[in-house]
Amino acid sequence: MYVHVPFCERVCPYCDFAVIAARPLTRELEDRFVAGLLVELERRAPAFDGRRLASLYFGGGTPSLLHPESVERVVEAVHRAFPASPEAAVEITLEVNPSTLERSRLPDFRSAGVARVSVGVQSFQDPVLKRLGRAHGAAEAHRTLAACRDAGFPSLSLDLIYAAPGQSAGDLERDLAEVTSFAPEHVSAYELSVEAGTPFALARERGQLELPAEDVALAMARNLEERLAAAGIQRYEISSYARPGCEAVHNTRYWRRRPVLGIGPSAVSTDPPVSDQTPFGSRRRNLPAVVPWLEGIESGSAAEASPPEVFDAATARGEAVFLALRELRGLDAGRFAGEFGAPPRQFFAAEIDELRADGLVDEDADGSLRLTRPGRQLADTVFVRFV
Repeated sequence: MYVHVPFCERVCPYCDFAVIAARPLTRELEDRFVAGLLVELERRAPAFDGRRLASLYFGGGTPSLLHPESVERVVEAVHRAFPASPEAAVEITLEVNPSTLERSRLPDFRSAGVARVSVGVQSFQDPVLKRLGRAHGAAEAHRTLAACRDAGFPSLSLDLIYAAPGQSAGDLERDLAEVTSFAPEHVSAYELSVEAGTPFALARERGQLELPAEDVALAMARNLEERLAAAGIQRYEISSYARPGCEAVHNTRYWRRRPVLGIGPSAVSTDPPVSDQTPFGSRRRNLPAVVPWLEGIESGSAAEASPPEVFDAATARGEAVFLALRELRGLDAGRFAGEFGAPPRQFFAAEIDELRADGLVDEDADGSLRLTRPGRQLADTVFVRFV
């Protein structure tokens, strides 16, 4: 399950997520929002009837702006709707930003059932953080990470951004030294992308945004992978690194096209197949804005942005290929054939041959596919061939 919490203290200039600045988040709005989540959960749960809970992810936005008792209410309701398998622990993740308010709540979040925190550090260099428009400084990041360990969370994940405005290779090198000193179980590292409609996009159009050159960004990516691997944190997906056994359960379900129930504004659900009407499942997207979503929930009308997208075979095949290629283990041809009746080459021979000739994809004797190192650097170029 994914729970989208759209509130932030401020909206970063590179962010294009469905978020709003809530300074502060009033208890009245928080209680109304949580009540809406619980109503939506009750309505949507029947579509996933009989399924066991594998993961619960509070994302945003800044979900740690919620009071711990609000998080606990949602955790308990989800467990009632979807009991977990007795032999499997449920991965419950909460995204946290470094701040005094959120840091003070960490012990109570742990008591509410959260076992994994994902901390939006982005950088440990104050000039880089300032250029990214972040609300925290490096000292706040240090204190928050230490507080996460003190609160007893068994799994700590850090978010990093590289190739940020004005960021040098030395800045990233210092960031990586800081990361490894905290010995996290997981790291998510993203090259900064400038999304349309954001302040960063406007600044770039005006020539006011200085980003590292492409060769510098590629060198940063290589250094990041090598430094983390030397610390025992291995790359397992394009943007994800983990110690063995600490890979993100929640994100892995997306890459492997498992059913995901999303609640909250802008949340996306991947509904399971239902008979012959949706043999490959379907996708639902909620209204992105908080107030229309809440009004839809409270009035009993639709909280979805559009009718469900029912996957046809061609769409499902394409997504199966490019999502599997995000993981370093790649696409298993036998599993693909079990769902679609034939291995990938049956449907994508020309694309596979061209990508192999360009050195972007490797193909095993059984037809399984994996991105090469250059393929990972040009992943979007590969993925569009299967859409």
